[in-house]
Amino acid sequence: MSDKLQTVRKALTGISGVPVTPYNSDGSIDAAKLKILIEGLANAGVHNLMAAGNTGEFFTLTMDEVRGVHAATIQAAAGKSLVSAAVGRSLSEAKALAKDAISAGADAIMGHHPMDPFAGPSYQAGYFLELADFSTVPVIAYVRSDSFSVADFRKLALHPNIAGIKFASSNLMLLSEVIRATADAPAIWVCGLAEGWAPAFYAMGARGFTSGLVNVFPERSHAIHKALEGGDYAAARSLIDPIAGFEALRTKYNNGANVTVVKEALGMLGSDVGPVRLPGVVALNDEERATLRAIVDRVKAEALAA
Repeated sequence: MSDKLQTVRKALTGISGVPVTPYNSDGSIDAAKLKILIEGLANAGVHNLMAAGNTGEFFTLTMDEVRGVHAATIQAAAGKSLVSAAVGRSLSEAKALAKDAISAGADAIMGHHPMDPFAGPSYQAGYFLELADFSTVPVIAYVRSDSFSVADFRKLALHPNIAGIKFASSNLMLLSEVIRATADAPAIWVCGLAEGWAPAFYAMGARGFTSGLVNVFPERSHAIHKALEGGDYAAARSLIDPIAGFEALRTKYNNGANVTVVKEALGMLGSDVGPVRLPGVVALNDEERATLRAIVDRVKAEALAA
C-alpha cells in the first residue's frame, strides 16, 4: 500500500482534473465523446483524473452511470494519468461504487463530502474514515465544509489509507491551522477550489489543485501549476487573471453554473458535450454566454500566440 500511497500523493501535488460527462441528444451518456475527452486530458499530461466528480455531475448520474464513467475513464486514460474514482451518497453506496471501481482498475477512490442535511461534522469525518478502512486503494477525502474540527481533520490526515484531503472551503485560517496541526502527517492538502484559489492555498502549505478549466485549456492549468511549483506567484497571478471571469461565472446561481460554463466553453471550441442535467443550470443566458465567449477567445488567442 505504501507504494500506491506514494504514487497517489505525488499525483495530488499536480493537477486533479475533473472531466465533464458528455451526453447524447436523448440525455444518455455519450461514451464516444467521453473517450475522446479522457484521451485528450491524459495525453495533455493531467496528473490525476477524478472520474465522475462534481464537474462530471456525480449527483445527477445513476449508480450504473457512475460505474460506466469510472470504467470508461480508466480504459481511456490507459495509464497515462492516475484515475481517482469518485464515490458518494450513502456509505453503503460509496463502498459498493468503490469496490467496483477498484475491480475496474481505479488507482484511488475520491470520497465526495456526505451531503446529508442532518449530518454531524465529526460523523461526516467518520464517513471518510470508514471508507478509507474499507478501500484497498488510497482514498482522497473531498471536504466541502469548514465545520470539521481540527481534531477531525487530524484524524483524516493520520489515517494510513488517506492519501490527501481535497479542501474545498475558502476558510484559509482554518486551512493554515489544520496544516500546522498535521505537520507530522504524510497526507497531502489539495486546493479544492480550482486555479483561482491555488496561490493562496500554496502560500498556506497546500500542494496541487483541482480543475474544471483543464477540460477546456489544459495548457493554461499546466502553466499555472508550473508557476506555483516554482514559487513564482506573480507569474501565477498573470496566468489566472484572464480566466478569473471564467471561474466567477461558474459560481453564479449558488454554483449552479459550475458545470454549465465548462460545457459551453467546450462547445465554443467545437466540442459539443451536451447540456447540464437538472438541477444544474441547463444553459447560460445570452449575456453570460457573451462574457464567456470573450474569455474563451482571449485565452485561445494567448495560447496560439505562445
